[in-house]
Amino acid sequence: MKLGVNIDHVATLRQARHTPYPSIPDAIRTVERGGADAITMHLREDRRHIQDADILTAHDHLTTHLNMEMAATDEMVGIALKVQPSDCCIVPEKREELTTEGGLDVSGMGQRLINACARLREGGVRVSLFVEPDVALLDAILATGAPVIELHTGTYASAAGAAARAAELERIRAMTAAAHAAGIQVNAGHGLDYENVTTVAAIPELVELNIGHSIVARALFVGLEQATREMKALILAARAS
Repeated sequence: MKLGVNIDHVATLRQARHTPYPSIPDAIRTVERGGADAITMHLREDRRHIQDADILTAHDHLTTHLNMEMAATDEMVGIALKVQPSDCCIVPEKREELTTEGGLDVSGMGQRLINACARLREGGVRVSLFVEPDVALLDAILATGAPVIELHTGTYASAAGAAARAAELERIRAMTAAAHAAGIQVNAGHGLDYENVTTVAAIPELVELNIGHSIVARALFVGLEQATREMKALILAARAS
């Protein structure tokens, strides 16, 4: 089980005062020391946290690999082809949202999504699609040619009550099994924290969890390296049990 650490909210703190700190390169090095297997950075259209310079210079500081989250726009595809991250995760994006609110409308995006996936693939970038854990989406996902999906776990994380959470967990399990059987790598993320991560991490076909906000929040009290180390230990223990 791999852990990708999303460092967007390190940049959120920096952008609150437009200071040069906290340093994104320092954040990269720190979470890697804590055991991160990948660094996730979302370059949004409104540039609310991660900036172009952060993405363009990320490879200068990485020892793992970069997962660039982005919308399926010509601008972002062009930046990704220039940056050459190992992975791009295409996500839905709205200016008014606090954070990504759900998975892609894979069917509704149609040819635009297919074209974006093709351009990235031809440019040597592996594409992941951020989707809901809904087996009904599988045919549309396969039509894009994307080799990886990341399941939106936000509904599971925010579910009120044990029954609702169990139902969402079952949706995640079912979609993971179906996509894996179809030859797609399955990752997951959004809303996962130190209390709810273990049941998701225990799903055997999942390859990677991408987690950011809870790790950065925990870092206020124990430091970023230790917060990363604690999360990595939880997911490894869940997989081993």
